[in-house]
Amino acid sequence: MESMNIDDGLGDRHQAEDGEPLPVATAAGCDAERFPVLAGCENGWPLLDLARQLVTQGKPSLALQAVVMAIKSGGGDQAVLQTLIRAQELYINRVRADAAADELASLFAECAIAEAQPPNPVLTPQLEKLNATNPTLLQDVSDTSILAQSGRMQIMLDAFADGSSFICLKCGGLVSNHRKDEHFMYWCG
Repeated sequence: MESMNIDDGLGDRHQAEDGEPLPVATAAGCDAERFPVLAGCENGWPLLDLARQLVTQGKPSLALQAVVMAIKSGGGDQAVLQTLIRAQELYINRVRADAAADELASLFAECAIAEAQPPNPVLTPQLEKLNATNPTLLQDVSDTSILAQSGRMQIMLDAFADGSSFICLKCGGLVSNHRKDEHFMYWCG
């Protein structure tokens, strides 16, 4: 494939960064309604096609040069400036949107963590006597246990304290250690 220089319409010829001249694209006209910056250009679309090829080849700097030349050929330096300003605005807005999305995701994560961790329960003197290491368990038990709801929390605390029984995490009930297997098999299984 033969390589050639690109003429930007101002008599300047451009070569690739590695010293290899850029291939010349054929004139294909331009769509003035879709891209008013390129209105009246004869070689804008081929330059944009060339830019796509250069991006695919991993040469973004050369692709940018081709895009700038396409814009310049249709609207001059002012069109290039307007396009760069618009690109900068889009970039800044995207960065702000990404930062806002990151902040929102962080807030959702904090909410999920806070929701997963129950608030610290207020331990009654009876619970403090047990020297319980899991206040969350005891808080859940005091909310769901039939003994606690009927005002007989002391019975539950005594049985739990002497080690003869355990508190089921699923139902909140006080279960004898001897009936542990049956409890899980038939009641909370």
